[in-house]
Amino acid sequence: MTTLTTPHRHASSPRRGRTPGKPGAVPGQVQSLTRGLQILEALGRAEGGLTLTEVGHRVALPVSTTHRLLATLGKMGYVYQAGDLGLWYVGLQAFAVGSSFLGNRDFVAQSHTYMRRLMEQSGETANLAVLDGSEAVFIAQVQCREIMRLLVKLGSRAPLHASGVGKAIFAALPDEQIDAILKVRGLPRITESTIVAPETMWAALRVIRQRGWSFDDEEHLLGTRCVAASIYDEHAEPLGAISLAGPATRLPDARIKQLGQLVAHTAEELTRKVGGRWPHPY
Repeated sequence: MTTLTTPHRHASSPRRGRTPGKPGAVPGQVQSLTRGLQILEALGRAEGGLTLTEVGHRVALPVSTTHRLLATLGKMGYVYQAGDLGLWYVGLQAFAVGSSFLGNRDFVAQSHTYMRRLMEQSGETANLAVLDGSEAVFIAQVQCREIMRLLVKLGSRAPLHASGVGKAIFAALPDEQIDAILKVRGLPRITESTIVAPETMWAALRVIRQRGWSFDDEEHLLGTRCVAASIYDEHAEPLGAISLAGPATRLPDARIKQLGQLVAHTAEELTRKVGGRWPHPY
């Protein structure tokens, strides 16, 4: 193991730019960079622009220090000042850097770790699906170790109204989009448990939105139960859905509730990981 060491310095001659022994200081942290990023975060959280004094107050820095850091960030395009009050705002360069993250993220690759963890925690098969038109398409799977397990062919499709991943994504769509899909696709019966009445489907979607996870009770395949939750982007729009599925004999009602909460919390973690926004109340 390699350890980074620094030469000994006399206590009366501290290195410039550092505050030795400052409470809460993180070893190796560059103070000016940290403060600059804190200013960016403060501006990003503000609903509008902030005055110099307001920025300084939010990051607990003197006005003179705050102005110097804002000026540096401004020269690089990360912030700008505008208006009669001289308010400060997040600049275009900060947006460009953030957008590059969103453009380069691979949520499918990042999902694999969470899917494997879900499988280990539950003992059931984990799946990942995305929306394609008015159907969900399975794009990844981590199989459980049980002899009896649900195998899904990658690339296969599932209806939005009668599958765990489908219902999770369905509930995450705007009402007008749901209404349009219902008018075009309807609610065709697949099994005896499939929801075929529009008012029942709307009620089910409202429940999914409230609790954060969906439940497929043998609605797509007899003998199979599934729980799922959506993964969201930065606009709180669905990127896809992650699920746990298995034989109904292994998934009684009490376990469904437990696994539903587990998959919802995992989907929330993954949403945060990819820079998304989780819209559910809990």
